[in-house]
Amino acid sequence: QVQLVESGGGLVQAGGSLRLSCAASGRTFSSYAMGWFRQAPGKEREFVAGINWSTSYADSVKGRFTISRDNAKNTVYLQMNSLKPEDTAVYYCAARRGPTRRDEYEYDYWGQGTQVTVSS
Repeated sequence: QVQLVESGGGLVQAGGSLRLSCAASGRTFSSYAMGWFRQAPGKEREFVAGINWSTSYADSVKGRFTISRDNAKNTVYLQMNSLKPEDTAVYYCAARRGPTRRDEYEYDYWGQGTQVTVSS
């Protein structure tokens, strides 16, 4: 069982930056692929970024967001730069064994989410 807790969300102006963190419980964190997803009001949850032995990004965030992990701290991060109003959403981290996937249904464990609001 893996428990995930996100933090770092908030309100920021367009062009600003935020760093989200996701702290995981468990002793085998390094064996899990980690993903960040987001869900805006009235929209479906979508893949943002993933990391295991490599990283992957949604086209909409490529070049602006960076995913990283610190296995010693059981934590995955999402550095978000050049934020846009369309980045406003609840951001979730998720975990699965094996390689990174972009489909949310491939993930077994989820955090509770953290709100990111970007004002224009």
